[in-house]
Amino acid sequence: MLKGLPLNPVLITAFGVSKEQIIGPSWLESDCFEVVAKLPQGSTADQIPAMLRALLAERFKLSAHKESRPSTIYALVVDKGGPKLKQAAEDSTFLGKYPRNAIRIGRGGGALMGIMTMEALAKHLSVQGYGQIVDATGLKGKYEISLSWVPDQGVGQAAPSAAASDPGADLFAALRESLGLRLEPRKTPTEVLVIDHIERVPTEN
Repeated sequence: MLKGLPLNPVLITAFGVSKEQIIGPSWLESDCFEVVAKLPQGSTADQIPAMLRALLAERFKLSAHKESRPSTIYALVVDKGGPKLKQAAEDSTFLGKYPRNAIRIGRGGGALMGIMTMEALAKHLSVQGYGQIVDATGLKGKYEISLSWVPDQGVGQAAPSAAASDPGADLFAALRESLGLRLEPRKTPTEVLVIDHIERVPTEN
């Protein structure tokens, strides 16, 4: 039983999409429901998405389809001045007593510290509210990453002259000044889930 659950997380699991890929009414994130479900004996985790789709169709009269739409993502690339990165050695003490694969993320965003690949860095940055970020640096190996910025400034509000130590530096400026990297917008076709119909009041048990 799950209480106070909006439908967006259910849709994410049922259709294998991210929050940004769902095109539907705003109440999918605000209205909460009590979801009671019991897996049939012998069911596997792989069968859960199909079961959730059936539940949504039965109780919420959901009809939806997937389609490809153009969208903007960000490519993490090396800035014109070159990278400002230190490759991590096997015996690196960068994180002190913490394990080499530990990652520290500031509460509420705005800080990221750890030893990671560029691919991992892009994935961690993708959950900071700027949309999808992919690694296009071409840099291999793991690096010592220490990054801080002002969170929740919104995409496209970069401040090119701000330094990472500046209290007003956003993610775009912090990447350039601290790591010698930048975010480059790119157009790409993206698969989205379009909600054709869904009832706001589900049928009763």
